[in-house]
Amino acid sequence: MDRFLVKGAPKCPLGKGEKQEEAGAEAATLGEDGGSARKRPRREPPGSAGHSWRHIQAEGLDCDYTVLFGKAEADGIFRELEEEVEYFTGALARVQVFGKWHDVPRKQATYGDAGLTYAFSGLTLSPRPWIPVLERVRERVSGATGQTFNFVLVNRYKDGCDHIGEHRDDERELAPGSPIASVSFGACRDFCFRHKDSRGKARSRDVAVVRLELAHGSLLMMNHPTNTHWYHSLPVRRKILAPRVNLTFRRVVPTKK
Repeated sequence: MDRFLVKGAPKCPLGKGEKQEEAGAEAATLGEDGGSARKRPRREPPGSAGHSWRHIQAEGLDCDYTVLFGKAEADGIFRELEEEVEYFTGALARVQVFGKWHDVPRKQATYGDAGLTYAFSGLTLSPRPWIPVLERVRERVSGATGQTFNFVLVNRYKDGCDHIGEHRDDERELAPGSPIASVSFGACRDFCFRHKDSRGKARSRDVAVVRLELAHGSLLMMNHPTNTHWYHSLPVRRKILAPRVNLTFRRVVPTKK
């Protein structure tokens, strides 16, 4: 249940959660030397030429990062997303934790191919049909990576108070071993990976947190087996005042009839 809420997260403008996060395990940050994660530039992208990629690797973590859209194009896509995406409302915008209902601290929507179902936050949903802007982004991601996707989860964060708690994208509907493509538009936010052995009071060892800055128009490929070993989150950052929209493209196995 802590997949969608930061347990004990502060209400803005308090910054206690941020201070606790920063005081945690030593972080290996994209673009800096040191830490347990290894980063190296790539001239060739995972699927085809044309982008400068950075590879992020640690024990059981395998990701690729690039800026896929230039600023002008990313600005245009962001405006279209703000105008066209229809987010969940009512009961679909709430989550039950320890018997109590809470508003999800962001807006969410799902789009995808007909006949798919996807379970998250205790709900099983059928996605809305693709809209043109999401199809264009999906085609660009597929062209850059050589991967195909049939579903997207859209998360909108109105400012740095909106967040998502530590979780793994390991739902049973996902095709085994398939990557997840995370495309970001709007405010730059830091994105944190924490190894499953380093979580909570019962952690068995200390593994450095891997922290990335996800820029406007960027693509982060989370490759297998990242979601087996690492949890990820978007922490509260009260100084961020601008919105961010994130698209996570996935490959979902169609439900058997």
